[in-house]
Amino acid sequence: MAGGTAAETRTLTTGGGLRLAIPECEKGLGAVILSPGSPQLIEGVRIEPFSVWPDDRGYFLEVQRMGAGVAAHFPADSTQISAALNFPGTIKAFHFHLHQTDCWTPARGMMQVALVDLRVESPTFGRRNTMYVGSMRPWRILIPPGVGHGYKVIGTEEAMLVYLTDRFYNPQDEGRIPYDDPSIRYDWETQRK
Repeated sequence: MAGGTAAETRTLTTGGGLRLAIPECEKGLGAVILSPGSPQLIEGVRIEPFSVWPDDRGYFLEVQRMGAGVAAHFPADSTQISAALNFPGTIKAFHFHLHQTDCWTPARGMMQVALVDLRVESPTFGRRNTMYVGSMRPWRILIPPGVGHGYKVIGTEEAMLVYLTDRFYNPQDEGRIPYDDPSIRYDWETQRK
């Protein structure tokens, strides 16, 4: 187990073939992911760089091509596309799903993305990943069910996250954990070190 043992957990929920728990973690960021193929990625998380085409009017980016890339398996009849605009310093964390898979595309600004594996049976249970993504690192991030996810807007400008989900929004499928959970102990402080 990457971040704690099953005995060192608080049970969250069971469903969708998953048993989820909050692991006991040391304070910190976990593994900072610097490449899409990092061996430190949480099991099932996928990263796909995408291109941004700037010119004197602004820029263009493709959010997703249906049937291609990390979200190729998303079904056309239930895929939802959503967006969230966030002000500098905003923290939205932690969320998790029992069934839904997310595919995040940061379309504007910069974000510190935090992931934590909540799946007790996962080989990476308890592992945390941090990614700095957005205009300076354009990556799509596929987040499977059972992986807690959240982000902080870093820098001085607003950030826009566009995300695809493989099923329509269902509030019964979404769980929440406070961003400052005392067991996950994710360090949201700016790391000016």
